[in-house]
Amino acid sequence: MTRAERLLRLLQLLRRYRHPVSGQILAEEIGVSIRTLYRDIASLQAQGATIEGEPGVGYVMKPGFVLPPMMFSSEELDALVLGMRWVADRCDKTLSAGALSTLAKVAAVLPTELRRELEESSLLVGAPLKRPAHKVSSDLLRAAVRAEQKLKITYVDGSGVHSQRVVWPFALVYFDQARVLMCWCELRADFRNFRSDRISDVERMEERSPKRRATLLREWRKVNDAASRRILPESDRVGH
Repeated sequence: MTRAERLLRLLQLLRRYRHPVSGQILAEEIGVSIRTLYRDIASLQAQGATIEGEPGVGYVMKPGFVLPPMMFSSEELDALVLGMRWVADRCDKTLSAGALSTLAKVAAVLPTELRRELEESSLLVGAPLKRPAHKVSSDLLRAAVRAEQKLKITYVDGSGVHSQRVVWPFALVYFDQARVLMCWCELRADFRNFRSDRISDVERMEERSPKRRATLLREWRKVNDAASRRILPESDRVGH
């Protein structure tokens, strides 16, 4: 564990405790000597962390402190790089640009050692298989989800049957081969998933969804077991 990772781990531990915790407990959880623990606390205090306490009494940190510059463990950095590279490679232009911009902003505030690790990361995203064309912009679908706005869609199912639906969108799920719009469907009076490449036409309605998207997501989770939460892009319930 590098010193940067150790300081981050110490911050995370202190945030978990609302009451003073002894230095010995902190040292044991991090896996360092008590002397090293005292030096690390002093380092955090010098960087602006409001850590109150003393040896033999215990330590507690007041909320609101963020360690400057931004710090990540190796695993957190790997997850960030891989996730942003996947979005940049697999998603539409807007999200792709957002992912690359996020990586650039993170790199700009990382310490030299971690910035080099980010730039030299060997976690790569493989070439995608051929993806279907989309007639409807993902930007429009995401905007409707954020605004909790009803949509009027024309949907073509796997058998080529067209149907008109009014839906309350609450999530957009990304797969390598498809994007799935999760909705409450007024026609079926139930939850339905619609592949975005099978939506031939869409109209944003002025009317808002009667329920918040967070509420719809909670209700969807209640009626779906753990297996169905994987939201497969092809299922008996997609668009029917």
